[in-house]
Parts: sequence; structure tokens; C-alpha cells
Amino acid sequence: MAKTFHHRLIDSELNIQADSFYADGQTLTPDCPEPWWVCKYRLRGGRQEGVEIVELHNGRLTIRIVPTRGMSILDVTMDDVRLGWDSPVKEIVHPMFIDPHSRGGLGWLEGFNEYLVRCGLEWFGPPCQDTHHHAPGEAAAGNLTLHGKIANIPASRLELEVETSPPYRLRLRGLVRERMLFGPKLDLETELITTPGSSTFTVTDRMTNDSAGDEEFGLLYHINHGRPLLEAGSEVVAPAARVTPMTQRATEGGVDNYAKYAGPRHGYTEQNYMLDLAADRAGRTQVMLRNRAGSRGVSIAFQKQQLPCFTIWKNTQHESDGYVTGLEPGTNYPYPRPAERKAGRVPRLRSGETFTATLEFSLHGSPAQVRKAAARIAAIQGRRKTLFEPQPPKLD
Repeated sequence: MAKTFHHRLIDSELNIQADSFYADGQTLTPDCPEPWWVCKYRLRGGRQEGVEIVELHNGRLTIRIVPTRGMSILDVTMDDVRLGWDSPVKEIVHPMFIDPHSRGGLGWLEGFNEYLVRCGLEWFGPPCQDTHHHAPGEAAAGNLTLHGKIANIPASRLELEVETSPPYRLRLRGLVRERMLFGPKLDLETELITTPGSSTFTVTDRMTNDSAGDEEFGLLYHINHGRPLLEAGSEVVAPAARVTPMTQRATEGGVDNYAKYAGPRHGYTEQNYMLDLAADRAGRTQVMLRNRAGSRGVSIAFQKQQLPCFTIWKNTQHESDGYVTGLEPGTNYPYPRPAERKAGRVPRLRSGETFTATLEFSLHGSPAQVRKAAARIAAIQGRRKTLFEPQPPKLD
């Protein structure tokens, strides 16, 4: 069994906070052929004052993680491939400066600029009014804000683990807690794993209900892509069994055009599509975003049973306003929670139960790699024909 190096960077219970940290392969894994390193630092100035960043470089990928913002991933780079987008929010905003209730419940958007940001854990979706029972006979009514709380909760624990013998896996683990009296008691343990020299990484989340009773939950991965992968002629490749427009706006231009992208345009109004993805015999599905030339791309693979609902968010507005698309696996769709509950899609966790989801990311830096990924997706699709729903569902 491989020996490991272990270092705790944050622990609220032990009052541990490493303002800065650095480790590298030359010191910890001198026989590893890839020059990996991990560093942690704190940002200064403006609304990013106090935000902590962890940079993990595996010799090929550089991944920036934001423990202060719910363990979001800010961006990922590999040569000329970048996973991320150019949000009009330029600073990495500390949660202390976010008021989720501002602008009618849209305050979440004032810090929105990450590549991967989690929406949840108690709920996600647009602002709405909801009544929910957290305990027998106790009803809680109120206004739900956009996409929940988890993205604006700092990690309570953060630790680095490095295998000191082959394959020298690098693990970054975090714990984020969404808890309150007379409300949810949900703990999210997240783990990012990559191997030196690899063009892949995985994110595994384990959410546990620490309450004595059952609890509703929701988890959506808002995975956001801008340039260079997003451009006029870019395309999503997905094994879609069914595509449904979320709104009337998404029917414009034809629902069967859901996978193709235009260039940036001032005045563009977002379009959203719900996909029912096919899966292989092992229950695994995969989607890819590729550029116009088919020379660069990224694939995201996951178990459909864990994340049965997939949403595409197309927001090809002017560059200065945020030219971006979101590929979004989730436990349900981003409709208001009362509508999702009525549709039977809001999941529940029993007391002590854990929900697990794993996402596998692969960056493709050549036409051959893009073609190989497309062939895997085509094999999942098989002979199934995609059914296009012409109109959005009717919500009460």
C-alpha cells in the first residue's frame, strides 16, 4: 500500500488556518517524473479580501480551488485549453460581501465567476416562495434565493494527501457544512483527485444528513465554459434520449439546435434545455463540449443514477456581459423547488444517509482525442434516436 504525505491546511475545530503553504514533487516524490506542486495563498484587496486559493499543478494541469467559496473550482488550464469563463465579476468575492436576498433573491450572481460551482445543498433553482417541513409538525415558510447557500460557505476543513510512491496521486479534501437550528444539517465532504502528468481529474462529493429526521436536498453542478472552447460553431456532444426546452425562449431557433452555439451577441437572452441522457450498461454517461474545429474539448462523465438530470444553459451574450455556457448535471432540474417537488424530482436523505456523486473531467488537446471522446459518446447513444419536445412543460 502506498505511503502518503498528509497535511491539514484548515480545521475550524482545531483552530488551524495555514495562510500560506507550498509542497512539491522534488521534495515529497523525488522519483516522480512529473514536476507537480501545490500552493495555498490568500487574496488581498476589494471584495476578494481574505479569500483563500489552492493551486494544484500536476505537471500538466493547473487547477485553482477556492475553499472560501464552498470548494468551487475557479479554473483549469492545460497548454492552450482553459476551462473557465470571463465573468463580469472580476474579483473572487468573499462570501461576507454576498447578500443572497439582494435584487429579489439574485444576490448569488454578485460572486458568480467560477468554472465549477455547486448549487444546493438544501435547494437550488430560481428565487421562489416555498413551505417546507424540517421536522414533524413544523413548517418553515419563506423566500428561497437563487441556487442556495453552499457556494458561499467557507470550508471548515481542508487537507492535502499525496501518495509518495506510484502512481503519486494528489488528493485535496474539503468539508463544507450547511447547518442551522430548525433547519438542514447537511455536511458535504468533497475530494478532488488527479495524477501527475494526467489530463484528467475527478471530483467526488459525499453529502450526509446529520439530522434526526429526513431532509430534502438538491445538488446541481454549474460547470461553466467560455473561450477558447466556446465560440461560434462550438458544439455539445451528448447521448441525448430526450431534449426539452425549459422556457418558451428555448424553442426559438428550433429545439434540435440545442447543441450548437453562436458567437457573442448584445441583447441575447439565455436559453435552457433539459436533457434525459442515455447511459451505458454500467450506468455511466458522458458529455463533451468541443470547439468549432474539433481540435480541443472537455468531457464530463458521471453515473446517471447519481445525477439523473442534465441541463444546458446557453448564454452567448456580449463578451463584456459574460459569454458562457453551462453544462449542468444535477439531482433534479433548476425549476422552482415547489414545481420540482410536485414533479417528484426533489430527493430526500434519511437520517445518517449519505448521497455520493462523482464527476470525471478529461481535457482533450488534439483532434484525435476529441474524436475518441465523441466515439465513446456515440457508443452510449447507440441506435437511440433523440426525441425533441417542441414545447416546455406546463408548470402550475
